[in-house]
Amino acid sequence: MGLDNPIHIAFLLILLLLVFGAKRLPEMGRSLGDGMRGFKDALSGESAQTASQPTPQPVLAGQAQQPTPITAPTPAVAPMAEPRPPAAA
Repeated sequence: MGLDNPIHIAFLLILLLLVFGAKRLPEMGRSLGDGMRGFKDALSGESAQTASQPTPQPVLAGQAQQPTPITAPTPAVAPMAEPRPPAAA
């Protein structure tokens, strides 16, 4: 009583189509494929970080490297305004 019978697989697919709808099934399949691909990459030791790391550029003789300027970090939120006293009635 497994999924070895094609009728069982067809019944399961029709049930999934009725429950989730035709619009949602491709999105679910795509996200399932991305998850499986990420899991496979994690098991094999490959990662997106190694692919996205910049390769160092060789410095040619006679070229001086310019130091990167250090800038102060910008605040993530604006400072709060001074609280106003309650209006007198």
